[in-house]
Amino acid sequence: MAATLYLVATPIGNLEDITFRAVRILREVSRIACEDTRQTRKLLEHYGIRTPTLSYHEHNERARAGELMDELAGGLSIALVSDSGMPLISDPGYRLVEAAIQRGFRVEPVPGPTAALTALAASGLPADAFYFGGFLPAKATRRRKLFETLAAQSATLVFYEAPHRILETLADLCLVLGARPVVVAREMTKVHEEFLRGPADEVLRVLSQRTSIKGEITLLIRGEAAIAVDEPPVPVAVASLMEDGWSRMDAIKETARRRAVGKREVYRLLEEGK
Repeated sequence: MAATLYLVATPIGNLEDITFRAVRILREVSRIACEDTRQTRKLLEHYGIRTPTLSYHEHNERARAGELMDELAGGLSIALVSDSGMPLISDPGYRLVEAAIQRGFRVEPVPGPTAALTALAASGLPADAFYFGGFLPAKATRRRKLFETLAAQSATLVFYEAPHRILETLADLCLVLGARPVVVAREMTKVHEEFLRGPADEVLRVLSQRTSIKGEITLLIRGEAAIAVDEPPVPVAVASLMEDGWSRMDAIKETARRRAVGKREVYRLLEEGK
């Protein structure tokens, strides 16, 4: 095996979600650089992998990168893993990859699970284009500002969020973007996997009734729906359905469904059209 830095994706929950190739690489390399050696050890023990590990996280990244470069220079191959998912995606590793490329070492990705794409695929939101923003800002002012800058983005928005902040984040989202369709994907691939789908205010209401919210969370937000040039204004669309025998409430619901927006957005546009 020529000296190579392997970027190995690991399960985001279910330990069975790993490729045969990833298991083989983890066995064959000389060292595994881990975000948290204790977390990675659970995976390695599950598959009987005895490769030596080394901690590599945001607090020691600069020092460890140099040490690992020396090992690559000595002809050894190294695997980089994060606690879950694909390395570097909202996790440390950029300095190591940059240094390896600059020094001419081979960098080889070993693909696998990523929470953002897993959630996007099962969200029910458009997946042809998406914006991934990593972890949302912890401070409300910065979070709201970010939502404001992305308000006109047509692609589906994908973020990671901590469980203890999800209620505040959804409240900020409602304040800035209104009752957009959202999905809260929690504990994906684990025993308590959950997808909450609906207008932001409704999802906020459901979560607010819980005594506690736990687990890894991916938040997805429907992008600003582009209105087709031949699509009639909302008041006209609702009136047309009512002329066909739909009740006003059902006509509003159907218009919201066809345009992939929340009912409140349809109500707002109806009021503006008066």
